[in-house]
Amino acid sequence: MTDFWAIILAAGESKRMGKPKMLLPFKGSSIIENVIANIKGSRVRDIMIVLGADSEFLTPMIQTKDVNYCYNVNYRDGMLSSVICGLNSIPPDHEAIIVFQGDQPLISPVVTDAVIESYLSTRKGIVIPVYNKKRGHPILIDRKYTNDIRELNPMEGLRSLLFKFPEDVLEVETDEAGILRDFDTPDEYRKGVNQIQ
Repeated sequence: MTDFWAIILAAGESKRMGKPKMLLPFKGSSIIENVIANIKGSRVRDIMIVLGADSEFLTPMIQTKDVNYCYNVNYRDGMLSSVICGLNSIPPDHEAIIVFQGDQPLISPVVTDAVIESYLSTRKGIVIPVYNKKRGHPILIDRKYTNDIRELNPMEGLRSLLFKFPEDVLEVETDEAGILRDFDTPDEYRKGVNQIQ
């Protein structure tokens, strides 16, 4: 089986939410548990969760799941530092990583599988889903870009890789707005919960 690793970024400080947002109730469990379940519903078998802020609350829950996790001591340096932490914690012979945000519980397995299938059929090195002409998550990145990721400007983040290698980027159209939805504030969370009820 092709070796894909999902890297879930769950190291943020949840400053705007005011509490650990990954653990907020969502669809019968928590936000992060929904993210994990959606990935497990896809063809991805290996998951690495990157922890940082609030790890003392997240770790006990994650330890009950069949997942791997690492701790990003540099989580305050931004999201790219967590991507690199995840990369450094998975086997170097993986074929590609698929980067998810820990506060996006509405990305269905269908989207993840569509991204993977597009990668396998085209061999484009960077595959990203698009809804209404807007790029979302998850982002699939071929192993050949591992060193490029490590050398990116932290201020510009992972997205700068797409601008650095535009000829190798494939956009996959989807009808799922969930690829754009994250929950940073109490208001965004309330709206998200209300919409699924």
